[in-house]
Amino acid sequence: MKVAFHSGVADKQSAACRLLSKAHAAGAAVVVCGEPAALDRLDLALWSFEALSFVPHVRLRGARSAPALARTPIWLVDDPAAVPMRQVLVNLGPAMVEGWRDFERVIELVSTEVDDCDAGRLRWREYAATPGVELVHQPRPAPS
Repeated sequence: MKVAFHSGVADKQSAACRLLSKAHAAGAAVVVCGEPAALDRLDLALWSFEALSFVPHVRLRGARSAPALARTPIWLVDDPAAVPMRQVLVNLGPAMVEGWRDFERVIELVSTEVDDCDAGRLRWREYAATPGVELVHQPRPAPS
């Protein structure tokens, strides 16, 4: 399993919008986890991220999903166990996502904030200690 860390992200919401737009264009099924308020902000941002396009997504609160939503490629969820797909997991939150091992690939977004960097380092160590995990670090270049 591949786990990619995107670190040094100045704005997680914008980075997530770009990432999800690319994932949608590539045909990937993505589950996004994080704190509920961050997911609510991302939900709104995805409606207006690009003026001439739309990133199809659903914001699922709680642990129940509707079968009709299965066609939606991007899910913003409080509980990943409620989602039928297990292709790509994007974590915006400070903690490991319950059930992350069930996904084919995990992407961790880590901001430049000290607390977020510290939490990201802890998650890196936990992934590194897990057999079969291939860690990839993709730092964001510093602004010039």
